Amino acid sequence: MSTAKGPLKGRAARLGRLMPSGPSSAARTPFVLLVVVLLGGGLITLLLLNSALNQGSFQLNELKNKTTELTDEEQALQRDVDDYAAPDALERRARELGMVPGGSPAFLGPDGKVLGEPSVATAPKPSPTPSATPKSAPPAPTGSQAASSKPSVDPGTDAAGTLPADGSPTGADPARTGPATAPAETPTPPTSGR
Repeated sequence: MSTAKGPLKGRAARLGRLMPSGPSSAARTPFVLLVVVLLGGGLITLLLLNSALNQGSFQLNELKNKTTELTDEEQALQRDVDDYAAPDALERRARELGMVPGGSPAFLGPDGKVLGEPSVATAPKPSPTPSATPKSAPPAPTGSQAASSKPSVDPGTDAAGTLPADGSPTGADPARTGPATAPAETPTPPTSGR
């Protein structure tokens, strides 16, 4: 077997035509650039996608926190509504407004007939409230003060301190005076349990 360098024949010739034996670095440059551009573009795309996912997770976390706060606020408001809707709280507030429990009701039937016997609502007797401790009596006037002080007389009463028989103040025009009003009670300040 001799190793002669001559033209190739047969199968080797066909392979030689498919694979050129000359310098082929110019053909590889576009391929390498294409691979580098594809890898760089893929990395940049992954970086942008990762940033978008992180931003979305921060927004999701903020929304979850806000949902928790709003849920807590809703529960607190629901507790307040439940407290106000409790029967004892309703009764207490109604009494503060001057309302009284109703009597037995009467109903109208579909034919217009009254069913039941209506009764008037009456206010229950108020429960005794503890009164404030009585104030000590003012000191008695001494000699010069007793002589100079006169007893005070309400302008609508006579010298004895009584109203006339018709109930109007003396010297007042009955047409100009309004109905007598009771003096407003002054609330006593609550005492602390200390």
